[in-house]
Amino acid sequence: MNTVGQQPMDGWHTTPWKKIEWAVCKLHKRMYRAQLRGDVRQGRSLQRLLVQSRSARFLAVRQGTQDNQGKKTAGVDGVKARTPAQRLALVKPLSLHQKATPVRRGLIPQPASEAKQPFGMPTLQDRVLQA
Repeated sequence: MNTVGQQPMDGWHTTPWKKIEWAVCKLHKRMYRAQLRGDVRQGRSLQRLLVQSRSARFLAVRQGTQDNQGKKTAGVDGVKARTPAQRLALVKPLSLHQKATPVRRGLIPQPASEAKQPFGMPTLQDRVLQA
């Protein structure tokens, strides 16, 4: 195979998405069964495992930056689309142990009148996108 002139893979395209989705689905099923049994301790333990799971972080970044319908629409932070390298960079610092960033506020002009409706949108960490 001739690899001269080809770009090296950055890791996002070589990620085994079926395995990641399966692992997250398996954790969700285990949490559901623990809830049915009334086993609160096991359910909380599985929730903590899901939050710390690398698979769940990969899936969350993929759903937020690639799978959603508004992925090409610029948000309040002005970012339209993310490259695969930026998506990989978002996976590492994504954690629920940090303090959440505040919601960005904005105004949407209404088509029928001159009034503007307020809205809020959660943003991802800006320091990752600047790197």
